[in-house]
Amino acid sequence: METLLAFDFGLKRIGVAIGNTLIKQAQPLTIISAATNDAKFAELGKLIDEWTPTRCIVGLPSHPDGAEHEMTVRCRRFANQLHGRFGVETVLVDERYSSAVIEQRRGEHIDAEAAAIILQQYFDDSHEHN
Repeated sequence: METLLAFDFGLKRIGVAIGNTLIKQAQPLTIISAATNDAKFAELGKLIDEWTPTRCIVGLPSHPDGAEHEMTVRCRRFANQLHGRFGVETVLVDERYSSAVIEQRRGEHIDAEAAAIILQQYFDDSHEHN
């Protein structure tokens, strides 16, 4: 059984979800909203130390037609930094449709739920390939 952490990366907040390869059910875990990059990675480090994930899943946003934009580049960089700083395998998952699944309501933090949808999508996709 492997534990996985998933991240919905945003400039202000990073949604985090957790799941494992045994039951393949993603659960929202927390939202990281530290002010600085160093503080964000310090919080990420605590989560990785606590949960010791085998791999981290990072949502990769893009335009509906698959074209990349600024956040696509930032999410790739974030995934590379996760791998480089913590030595954990990172997998990028197309998240074009994950935010459409959540009805966005003003003032509600949905980042952890978005991360759970990204992880659930990873589980569902990997199940099809096995």
